[in-house]
Amino acid sequence: MGLAWQQGPLAAGSVGHFLTAEPLPDRLLFVEPLRRRMRARQGADWIADSEDVLLLHEPGRYPVAYFPVDDILDGVLVAENRITRHAELGDMQWYTVVADGREVPHGAWEHTALPAFATDLARRVAFGWRAVDAFYEEDERIVGHAADPYHRVDIRATSRHLVVRDGDNVIADTRRPVVLYESGFAPRWYVTREDIDASALEPVDGQTFCPYKGLADYYTIGEHKKAAWSYVNAWPEADRVSNLVSFEPDKIEVWLDDERLHLEPGQTVVAHGIDRGLDPDELLQSAARST
Repeated sequence: MGLAWQQGPLAAGSVGHFLTAEPLPDRLLFVEPLRRRMRARQGADWIADSEDVLLLHEPGRYPVAYFPVDDILDGVLVAENRITRHAELGDMQWYTVVADGREVPHGAWEHTALPAFATDLARRVAFGWRAVDAFYEEDERIVGHAADPYHRVDIRATSRHLVVRDGDNVIADTRRPVVLYESGFAPRWYVTREDIDASALEPVDGQTFCPYKGLADYYTIGEHKKAAWSYVNAWPEADRVSNLVSFEPDKIEVWLDDERLHLEPGQTVVAHGIDRGLDPDELLQSAARST
Protein backbone atom coordinates (compact mmCIF):
# COMPACT_ATOMS: atom_id res chain seq x y z
CA MET A 1 0.00 0.00 0.00
CA GLY A 2 1.85 3.02 1.25
CA LEU A 3 0.51 6.40 2.20
CA ALA A 4 -0.68 7.55 -1.22
CA TRP A 5 -0.80 4.55 -3.57
CA GLN A 6 -2.84 1.34 -3.83
CA GLN A 7 -5.58 1.86 -1.21
CA GLY A 8 -3.67 4.04 1.25
CA PRO A 9 -5.13 6.99 3.17
CA LEU A 10 -4.20 9.58 0.52
CA ALA A 11 -4.99 7.39 -2.51
CA ALA A 12 -8.01 8.02 -4.70
CA GLY A 13 -9.29 4.51 -3.96
CA SER A 14 -8.67 4.52 -0.22
CA VAL A 15 -10.56 1.86 1.72
CA GLY A 16 -10.84 4.17 4.72
CA HIS A 17 -11.77 7.79 5.22
CA PHE A 18 -10.81 10.72 7.42
CA LEU A 19 -13.26 11.69 10.14
CA THR A 20 -13.47 15.42 9.49
CA ALA A 21 -16.28 17.94 9.58
CA GLU A 22 -15.27 19.38 6.20
CA PRO A 23 -14.45 17.31 3.12
CA LEU A 24 -10.77 17.08 2.24
CA PRO A 25 -9.44 18.00 -1.22
CA ASP A 26 -9.62 15.23 -3.81
CA ARG A 27 -5.81 15.17 -3.92
CA LEU A 28 -3.50 15.60 -0.95
CA LEU A 29 0.29 15.65 -1.26
CA PHE A 30 2.53 14.80 1.67
CA VAL A 31 6.26 15.43 2.00
CA GLU A 32 8.57 14.21 4.75
CA PRO A 33 12.29 13.66 5.41
CA LEU A 34 13.53 10.18 4.55
CA ARG A 35 15.98 10.23 7.47
CA ARG A 36 18.23 7.76 5.69
CA ARG A 37 21.31 8.26 3.56
CA MET A 38 20.32 7.62 -0.05
CA ARG A 39 22.56 7.35 -3.09
CA ALA A 40 22.13 6.90 -6.83
CA ARG A 41 24.65 5.19 -9.10
CA GLN A 42 25.13 5.27 -12.85
CA GLY A 43 27.78 2.81 -13.97
CA ALA A 44 30.84 3.47 -11.83
CA ASP A 45 29.71 6.96 -10.85
CA TRP A 46 27.88 7.91 -7.67
CA ILE A 47 25.74 10.67 -9.13
CA ALA A 48 23.84 11.58 -5.96
CA ASP A 49 24.62 11.08 -2.28
CA SER A 50 22.54 12.72 0.43
CA GLU A 51 21.39 12.48 4.03
CA ASP A 52 18.79 15.17 3.34
CA VAL A 53 16.41 13.40 0.94
CA LEU A 54 12.71 14.28 1.01
CA LEU A 55 9.98 11.79 0.07
CA LEU A 56 6.97 13.08 -1.85
CA HIS A 57 3.80 11.02 -1.47
CA GLU A 58 1.40 11.78 -4.31
CA PRO A 59 -1.95 10.03 -4.95
CA GLY A 60 -1.55 7.09 -7.32
CA ARG A 61 2.25 7.01 -7.13
CA TYR A 62 4.90 5.32 -5.11
CA PRO A 63 7.04 7.64 -2.96
CA VAL A 64 9.50 9.72 -4.94
CA ALA A 65 12.88 10.73 -3.50
CA TYR A 66 14.02 14.34 -3.99
CA PHE A 67 17.73 15.08 -3.64
CA PRO A 68 19.12 18.55 -2.86
CA VAL A 69 20.77 19.97 -5.97
CA ASP A 70 24.00 20.47 -4.01
CA ASP A 71 24.16 16.71 -3.30
CA ILE A 72 24.15 15.77 -7.00
CA LEU A 73 27.41 15.35 -8.92
CA ASP A 74 28.30 18.33 -11.10
CA GLY A 75 27.58 17.83 -14.80
CA VAL A 76 25.05 15.04 -14.31
CA LEU A 77 21.99 17.21 -14.99
CA VAL A 78 21.67 18.81 -18.42
CA ALA A 79 18.59 21.01 -18.75
CA GLU A 80 16.27 20.12 -21.62
CA ASN A 81 14.03 22.37 -23.64
CA ARG A 82 11.12 20.60 -21.98
CA ILE A 83 8.90 22.06 -19.29
CA THR A 84 5.67 20.41 -18.23
CA ARG A 85 3.19 21.40 -15.57
CA HIS A 86 2.29 19.57 -12.39
CA ALA A 87 -1.29 20.10 -11.22
CA GLU A 88 -0.32 21.25 -7.72
CA LEU A 89 3.42 21.98 -7.94
CA GLY A 90 3.65 24.08 -11.10
CA ASP A 91 6.34 24.02 -13.77
CA MET A 92 8.60 20.98 -14.03
CA GLN A 93 12.02 21.41 -15.62
CA TRP A 94 13.26 18.15 -17.14
CA TYR A 95 16.88 17.06 -17.35
CA THR A 96 18.93 14.59 -19.32
CA VAL A 97 21.04 12.48 -16.96
CA VAL A 98 24.62 12.35 -18.23
CA ALA A 99 27.02 9.95 -16.51
CA ASP A 100 29.24 6.96 -17.22
CA GLY A 101 29.39 7.90 -20.91
CA ARG A 102 25.60 7.70 -21.31
CA GLU A 103 22.76 10.14 -21.75
CA VAL A 104 19.26 9.40 -20.46
CA PRO A 105 16.69 11.92 -21.74
CA HIS A 106 13.90 12.91 -19.35
CA GLY A 107 15.78 11.12 -16.57
CA ALA A 108 15.24 13.72 -13.85
CA TRP A 109 13.05 16.68 -13.01
CA GLU A 110 12.80 19.72 -10.77
CA HIS A 111 9.81 21.83 -9.74
CA THR A 112 10.88 25.37 -10.62
CA ALA A 113 7.75 27.43 -9.92
CA LEU A 114 6.57 26.07 -6.62
CA PRO A 115 3.59 27.62 -4.83
CA ALA A 116 4.23 29.02 -1.36
CA PHE A 117 2.85 25.92 0.37
CA ALA A 118 5.37 23.61 -1.36
CA THR A 119 8.71 25.38 -0.99
CA ASP A 120 10.12 22.34 0.83
CA LEU A 121 10.86 20.97 -2.65
CA ALA A 122 12.77 24.04 -3.85
CA ARG A 123 16.15 23.27 -5.42
CA ARG A 124 15.54 19.54 -5.23
CA VAL A 125 15.69 17.04 -8.07
CA ALA A 126 14.07 13.62 -8.48
CA PHE A 127 15.41 10.85 -10.72
CA GLY A 128 13.18 8.47 -12.66
CA TRP A 129 13.56 5.05 -11.08
CA ARG A 130 14.62 3.39 -14.32
CA ALA A 131 16.74 6.34 -15.46
CA VAL A 132 19.72 5.33 -13.30
CA ASP A 133 21.36 1.98 -12.68
CA ALA A 134 20.65 1.67 -8.98
CA PHE A 135 19.55 3.38 -5.80
CA TYR A 136 21.01 2.61 -2.38
CA GLU A 137 20.30 3.25 1.27
CA GLU A 138 23.78 3.29 2.78
CA ASP A 139 25.48 0.32 1.03
CA GLU A 140 22.36 -1.77 0.41
CA ARG A 141 20.61 -1.60 -2.93
CA ILE A 142 16.95 -0.63 -2.96
CA VAL A 143 14.97 -2.17 -5.82
CA GLY A 144 11.50 -1.55 -7.22
CA HIS A 145 10.84 1.93 -5.87
CA ALA A 146 11.87 4.24 -3.04
CA ALA A 147 11.31 2.57 0.32
CA ASP A 148 7.89 3.38 1.72
CA PRO A 149 7.82 3.79 5.52
CA TYR A 150 4.06 3.14 5.56
CA HIS A 151 4.17 -0.25 3.87
CA ARG A 152 4.41 -3.35 6.02
CA VAL A 153 4.00 -7.12 5.75
CA ASP A 154 2.74 -9.21 8.67
CA ILE A 155 2.63 -13.01 8.48
CA ARG A 156 0.55 -15.10 10.86
CA ALA A 157 -0.03 -18.82 11.41
CA THR A 158 -3.64 -19.99 11.73
CA SER A 159 -5.66 -23.18 12.17
CA ARG A 160 -8.49 -22.17 9.84
CA HIS A 161 -9.62 -24.65 7.20
CA LEU A 162 -8.61 -23.72 3.68
CA VAL A 163 -9.58 -25.79 0.63
CA VAL A 164 -8.75 -25.14 -3.02
CA ARG A 165 -10.84 -26.87 -5.69
CA ASP A 166 -10.81 -27.15 -9.45
CA GLY A 167 -14.29 -28.49 -10.04
CA ASP A 168 -14.45 -31.85 -8.27
CA ASN A 169 -10.68 -32.01 -7.82
CA VAL A 170 -9.22 -30.96 -4.49
CA ILE A 171 -5.95 -29.11 -5.14
CA ALA A 172 -5.16 -28.20 -1.56
CA ASP A 173 -6.65 -29.00 1.83
CA THR A 174 -5.07 -27.66 4.98
CA ARG A 175 -5.77 -26.64 8.55
CA ARG A 176 -2.44 -24.91 8.90
CA PRO A 177 -2.40 -22.14 6.29
CA VAL A 178 -0.30 -19.03 6.74
CA VAL A 179 -1.94 -15.68 6.15
CA LEU A 180 0.01 -12.72 4.81
CA TYR A 181 -1.33 -9.26 5.61
CA GLU A 182 0.19 -6.59 3.37
CA SER A 183 -0.69 -2.93 3.56
CA GLY A 184 -3.40 -2.07 1.04
CA PHE A 185 -4.14 -5.65 0.01
CA ALA A 186 -6.66 -8.25 1.04
CA PRO A 187 -5.20 -11.11 3.10
CA ARG A 188 -3.36 -13.74 1.06
CA TRP A 189 -3.46 -17.34 2.20
CA TYR A 190 -0.39 -19.56 1.73
CA VAL A 191 -0.27 -23.37 1.88
CA THR A 192 2.65 -25.68 2.57
CA ARG A 193 3.40 -27.96 -0.38
CA GLU A 194 2.81 -31.04 1.77
CA ASP A 195 -0.91 -30.13 1.75
CA ILE A 196 -1.09 -29.61 -2.02
CA ASP A 197 -1.54 -32.02 -4.90
CA ALA A 198 1.78 -31.19 -6.55
CA SER A 199 0.76 -32.89 -9.80
CA ALA A 200 -1.91 -30.20 -10.28
CA LEU A 201 0.64 -27.37 -10.40
CA GLU A 202 2.05 -26.73 -13.86
CA PRO A 203 4.95 -24.24 -13.76
CA VAL A 204 4.72 -21.44 -16.31
CA ASP A 205 7.38 -19.14 -17.72
CA GLY A 206 7.76 -15.66 -16.33
CA GLN A 207 8.10 -14.13 -12.91
CA THR A 208 6.96 -10.98 -11.19
CA PHE A 209 8.75 -8.95 -8.57
CA CYS A 210 7.67 -7.52 -5.23
CA PRO A 211 10.09 -5.15 -3.46
CA TYR A 212 8.99 -6.61 -0.12
CA LYS A 213 8.81 -10.36 -0.85
CA GLY A 214 11.06 -11.08 -3.84
CA LEU A 215 10.48 -12.99 -7.08
CA ALA A 216 7.23 -14.88 -7.61
CA ASP A 217 6.90 -18.01 -9.76
CA TYR A 218 3.51 -18.94 -11.21
CA TYR A 219 1.54 -22.12 -11.86
CA THR A 220 -1.34 -23.04 -14.11
CA ILE A 221 -3.97 -25.40 -12.68
CA GLY A 222 -5.99 -27.27 -15.31
CA GLU A 223 -7.50 -24.60 -17.55
CA HIS A 224 -6.76 -21.82 -15.08
CA LYS A 225 -3.67 -19.90 -16.13
CA LYS A 226 -1.45 -18.46 -13.41
CA ALA A 227 -3.94 -19.50 -10.75
CA ALA A 228 -1.24 -19.92 -8.10
CA TRP A 229 2.12 -18.45 -7.21
CA SER A 230 5.03 -19.02 -4.86
CA TYR A 231 7.93 -16.97 -3.58
CA VAL A 232 10.24 -19.95 -3.82
CA ASN A 233 13.09 -18.06 -2.18
CA ALA A 234 11.34 -15.21 -0.44
CA TRP A 235 13.42 -12.39 0.94
CA PRO A 236 14.32 -12.65 4.64
CA GLU A 237 11.59 -10.18 5.60
CA ALA A 238 8.98 -12.62 4.22
CA ASP A 239 10.79 -15.89 4.89
CA ARG A 240 7.77 -17.51 6.56
CA VAL A 241 6.04 -17.83 3.15
CA SER A 242 9.16 -19.00 1.34
CA ASN A 243 8.25 -21.89 -1.03
CA LEU A 244 4.63 -21.91 0.14
CA VAL A 245 1.88 -21.57 -2.48
CA SER A 246 -0.98 -19.07 -2.67
CA PHE A 247 -4.02 -19.29 -4.92
CA GLU A 248 -5.86 -16.55 -6.81
CA PRO A 249 -9.55 -16.63 -5.83
CA ASP A 250 -10.74 -15.04 -9.06
CA LYS A 251 -9.13 -17.87 -11.08
CA ILE A 252 -9.81 -20.93 -8.97
CA GLU A 253 -12.11 -21.84 -6.07
CA VAL A 254 -10.62 -20.96 -2.70
CA TRP A 255 -12.70 -21.78 0.37
CA LEU A 256 -11.91 -20.57 3.88
CA ASP A 257 -13.97 -22.14 6.68
CA ASP A 258 -16.58 -23.15 4.04
CA GLU A 259 -16.88 -19.60 2.71
CA ARG A 260 -15.70 -18.97 -0.83
CA LEU A 261 -13.18 -16.16 -1.20
CA HIS A 262 -13.37 -13.56 -3.98
CA LEU A 263 -10.81 -11.15 -5.30
CA GLU A 264 -11.30 -7.76 -3.71
CA PRO A 265 -11.31 -4.60 -5.89
CA GLY A 266 -8.33 -2.27 -6.03
CA GLN A 267 -5.68 -5.00 -5.84
CA THR A 268 -4.05 -4.54 -9.24
CA VAL A 269 -0.45 -3.31 -9.21
CA VAL A 270 0.89 -1.39 -12.23
CA ALA A 271 4.43 -2.55 -12.90
CA HIS A 272 5.96 0.42 -14.69
CA GLY A 273 6.04 4.14 -14.08
CA ILE A 274 8.55 6.94 -13.69
CA ASP A 275 8.45 6.23 -9.94
CA ARG A 276 8.87 2.45 -10.08
CA GLY A 277 10.22 -0.60 -11.87
CA LEU A 278 8.33 -3.63 -10.64
CA ASP A 279 9.57 -6.28 -13.03
CA PRO A 280 12.18 -8.98 -12.43
CA ASP A 281 14.75 -7.56 -14.87
CA GLU A 282 16.34 -5.39 -12.20
CA LEU A 283 17.07 -8.52 -10.17
CA LEU A 284 17.74 -11.07 -12.88
CA GLN A 285 20.28 -8.96 -14.76
CA SER A 286 22.43 -8.12 -11.75
CA ALA A 287 23.22 -9.36 -8.27
CA ALA A 288 20.09 -8.72 -6.22
CA ARG A 289 20.41 -6.25 -3.37
CA SER A 290 24.17 -6.13 -3.73
CA THR A 291 26.77 -3.41 -3.85
